[in-house]
Amino acid sequence: MRTQVAIIGAGPSGLLLGQLLAKAGIHAIIVERQTGDHVLSRIRAGILEQVCIDLLDEAGVGERMHKEGLIHRGIELLYNGKRNRIDMETLTGGKKVMVYGQTELTKDLMDARVAADLHTVYGAHGVAVHDFDSAKPRVTYEKDGKSYEIDCDFIAGCDGFHGVCRASVPRRSITEYEKVYPFGWLGLLSDTPPVHDELIYINSPRGFALCSQRSKTRSRYYLQVPLTDKVEEWTDEAFWQELRLRLDEKARDHLVTGQSIEKSIAPLRSFVTEPLRFGRMFLAGDAGHIVPPTGAKGLNLAATDVKYLSHALIEYYTDKSESGINAYSERCLKRIWKGERFSWWFTHLMHRFPNEGTIEAKFQEAELDYLIHSEAGSRMIAENYVGLPLEFGG
Repeated sequence: MRTQVAIIGAGPSGLLLGQLLAKAGIHAIIVERQTGDHVLSRIRAGILEQVCIDLLDEAGVGERMHKEGLIHRGIELLYNGKRNRIDMETLTGGKKVMVYGQTELTKDLMDARVAADLHTVYGAHGVAVHDFDSAKPRVTYEKDGKSYEIDCDFIAGCDGFHGVCRASVPRRSITEYEKVYPFGWLGLLSDTPPVHDELIYINSPRGFALCSQRSKTRSRYYLQVPLTDKVEEWTDEAFWQELRLRLDEKARDHLVTGQSIEKSIAPLRSFVTEPLRFGRMFLAGDAGHIVPPTGAKGLNLAATDVKYLSHALIEYYTDKSESGINAYSERCLKRIWKGERFSWWFTHLMHRFPNEGTIEAKFQEAELDYLIHSEAGSRMIAENYVGLPLEFGG
């Protein structure tokens, strides 16, 4: 087979890149090791910044998002038993975020790809990338007992943290930065109305909690738990009881509980790869960087990667220019490190860390009090949460 761009991974990054390239008349094949059903079964966050919203519109898949997505103009921080609102819209001159589940976003992209009869390979085994440091990169894989090879001009590694693309880079050519946090997030998804119409971030003596949502009838809640906890040890009843203990009185009164649809424990890490380009292979999204979910940056940083990469490839094919390709890694990393910083900072602000004494809790309380009562402090949270301007972030 022959294509212009071989995209490894059919998550949101790979699908969005494929759609943007197709709109520009650039041929791309997507290769995914999992089945399509498995890709859609993955539960992920769904806080979209304007950059991500605009890209989905550019890709022609934003119609359902605009109908069903929930606009959020602020968030609430709960500490010392009281809730305080960050008015993002006012503090940022009108900027907002949208709640739209990543599963729904992925389905929209999948449906658009099928409707356009674009080539996607699901259930590919033994995916490997070859010769990406040459002018003739290749991708090989097996499916249904047969071996396949794709000749291409470029490879886009959108295959996640555990994917083959980053793992195929010689260790001497790559630098990896990583911080693993000493706790995880126990998440529960339920078909219950959200406890509040905006997200509530909770700093509690018992640990962090988050009240999030997917729609007006589906809620997503999280609890900070030790990494030694097992999800099967947490009954629904135990989860709801612990969440109540971390909420304020008003939220407890409004909390509607129910049977979980999905429950899982996710570890938290900060991770960045430098660079993001290796010859004719590029890393995008989780293949190149991971953030703690506290700041809702993961999907949005991935979308920015895709924006820069799609524009660079389109420029290469339409204008015969390599300037965007050459600048890809540096541009992305400027924005990535700013997103990493905010996610790291917000995680430290809201969580209780093992082996830290009571003085750290007092530091957190004092900083939260400053941030809430200082317009400059509140604006710093707001402008980072809604997404830094592209010209500032890279």
